[in-house]
Amino acid sequence: MEKPARALTIAGSAPRGSAGIQADLKTFQELDVYGMSVVTAVVARHPETNKNIHPLTLEAIEAQFANAIEEVGVDGLKIGMLFSEEVITRVSELLSAEKLHNIVVDPVMVGKLDSKLLADDTVEVLKEKMLPLATLITPNMPEASLLLGGRSLTTVADLKQAAVDLYEICNNYVLVKGGRLNGPAVDVLYDGKTITTFEAPRIDTVNTNGAGCTYSAAIAAYMARGKTIFDAVRLAKSFITTAIEYGFSYTDIVGPTYQAAMRLKGEAHSIKVEQFS
Repeated sequence: MEKPARALTIAGSAPRGSAGIQADLKTFQELDVYGMSVVTAVVARHPETNKNIHPLTLEAIEAQFANAIEEVGVDGLKIGMLFSEEVITRVSELLSAEKLHNIVVDPVMVGKLDSKLLADDTVEVLKEKMLPLATLITPNMPEASLLLGGRSLTTVADLKQAAVDLYEICNNYVLVKGGRLNGPAVDVLYDGKTITTFEAPRIDTVNTNGAGCTYSAAIAAYMARGKTIFDAVRLAKSFITTAIEYGFSYTDIVGPTYQAAMRLKGEAHSIKVEQFS
């Protein structure tokens, strides 16, 4: 049997199973990629203290990373929630030392309900130390806005300009996700020369928890399997749109996207792609 490609996610753990490490590993499995993880923090609200982010030590992060790299190896890498300046700095050092490729950085700064997932004083550290290591960054609209100093983003034209400006900061591929736009769901990819838009129908559902995590993990999985960035984004866009369509909830709390939907339903959304020089 041919061994599957290997993908590592470095992110927060979401015990509900809908986002973070849990969403990433489900996505890797669905896309026939061997998944591994480095947990940076546990994201769960304590019922008495209301504290909702519980960071792991740097030693624990280093140990997990070493196990994955030395005992398995990595073909693709997804970076999610790092949370603190010290974690961003240490993970950046680890990545640089290993000279890894196919790195998708999802700069997890703002959650689905506009909750802050990155301390304010660490944004510049993220821009300086982590983003330049990426092959592709995948900010949503609020995250792109924060990276650009608070600029308002409300239209596809705004997203196109944001992608160009973020490329100047990072010098790598930029995918600005338009999940909060009105109308169709349009994402904008910029490679330094060409702007490409990926458009899918907007799904009428509130159950989109973990959509951004799933999307970036799917891109990393396809890149680990040898797809170009263009094809990885196109295929991942179809994957996440189908996962959103079949999202569900067990309670009155916003529920997850369904990573298994494409396999179980036997269908994939067609994505409209346009390029602009």
